[in-house]
Amino acid sequence: MVCYNENNLKIKGDFMKAFMDKDFLLSTETAKVIFEKGAKDTPIFDWHCHLSPKEIYEDKPFENITKVWLGGDHYKWRAMRGCGVDEKYITGDATDYEKFMKWAESLPYCIGNPLYHWTHLELQRYFGIYEPLSTKTADMIWEKCNQQIKAGGFTPRSLIEKSNVACVCTTDDAADSLEYHKLLAEDKTFKCKVIPAFRPDKSFLIDTPAFKEWIVAMEKSAEMEIKSFADLLIALEKRIAFFDEMGCRASDHALEYCPFELATEDELEEIFSKALAGGEFTKKELDQYRTALLQFFGEKYAELGWAMELHFGAMRNNNARMFKSIGADTGFDSVHDHQLAYGLSRYLDSLDVKGKLPKTILFTLNPKDNYVLGTMLGNFQSSEAQSKIQFGSAWWFNDNYDGMREQMKTLANLGVLGKFVGMVTDSRSFLSYPRHEYFRRILCEIIGDLVEEGKYPNDTEFLSQVVEDISFNNAKNYFGI
Repeated sequence: MVCYNENNLKIKGDFMKAFMDKDFLLSTETAKVIFEKGAKDTPIFDWHCHLSPKEIYEDKPFENITKVWLGGDHYKWRAMRGCGVDEKYITGDATDYEKFMKWAESLPYCIGNPLYHWTHLELQRYFGIYEPLSTKTADMIWEKCNQQIKAGGFTPRSLIEKSNVACVCTTDDAADSLEYHKLLAEDKTFKCKVIPAFRPDKSFLIDTPAFKEWIVAMEKSAEMEIKSFADLLIALEKRIAFFDEMGCRASDHALEYCPFELATEDELEEIFSKALAGGEFTKKELDQYRTALLQFFGEKYAELGWAMELHFGAMRNNNARMFKSIGADTGFDSVHDHQLAYGLSRYLDSLDVKGKLPKTILFTLNPKDNYVLGTMLGNFQSSEAQSKIQFGSAWWFNDNYDGMREQMKTLANLGVLGKFVGMVTDSRSFLSYPRHEYFRRILCEIIGDLVEEGKYPNDTEFLSQVVEDISFNNAKNYFGI
């Protein structure tokens, strides 16, 4: 039904939808059915996040809503800075109440930002609060949330269990002792699996002062001296074996772009010696070193049956002043615009030709590369796994309504949507799991639209199973956990 208002302007339908009700984003009957049957109560497999295994093990209660909600959340911090909020109220020494009030003051202006939806999903799912957060409701919401937190049930483990999370894969440095993973594995009272993921990013950073410090940490962890590139590979192999023993089934690499520049053993040793001496490097030398490492890692992961996650396109720590003041991962990163296709193609091919290409998940932070990755998938598929080469979910700055739709539409156009391994939280917050619900609603909306537009058969039983698979089963099978 088409209606017009008093100004003779066409409006959609004859009613206004309620704000974020039970049918939020589910605009068709098909979407509502497949969400209810395939997504609503399906467990979460969080195969990429930045939760602290130490915090999960210690399971300490949070003091208040600010501590559990705003602490470490650089998404919210960026929005607050965009509203002109002084850093005192973001990462500074203001009280928790003052910081919360500044977030409440900022949020209503985030029109169209996924933070607006995430915030209210979190309030609804964890606290039963359905009023929009603003300066008008802030005091009431502060009190209601804190009353519930003080009453109990808001520790890291209880929040994970309340969120129906079956498995958490953290990201852990190659030199990490994994002591808390060991303790969690021995604790039979906590049903959710907490598994490490191998993240050797620091091994690539030979052009930074932190590299030599990391080498010292690696020497301690691997129980050996590292005086050459050959030594480094031995130490890394030892650590990979240790991670594997601890249940690890995935690696994670954050790269601006994919280098591909071959080098001889002598050249690599010369580059590594220069790194230990604190020398300077040409771009070619950096690419040679990083290419050799990537090839080494890929072969080892293939031997163990791990999945390799490659995250491309982040330009980190853009603000030197703030980096010096409050450090990394504080909200001063952005999208990079390197060329990606050639290096990535040569890298994957160099492993495939040896029969040593592992299961691989490709992420891009720059949406210009969606079709680059979407078409790269089909070059290297095999029967080793369903959709062995995956297009990772909309990541970081793309983790929004439009970004998720574009990523899934690209995958649907160029690959096999039904074998997609789905959503990741990529978060440091224990309240971030409603992002999975957000993703699932968008997934169901996309599929529902195709059905009701006559572009796919109306088989809700099959489609409900597909939604459940994308939400959980595909990832569980892919990682073998």
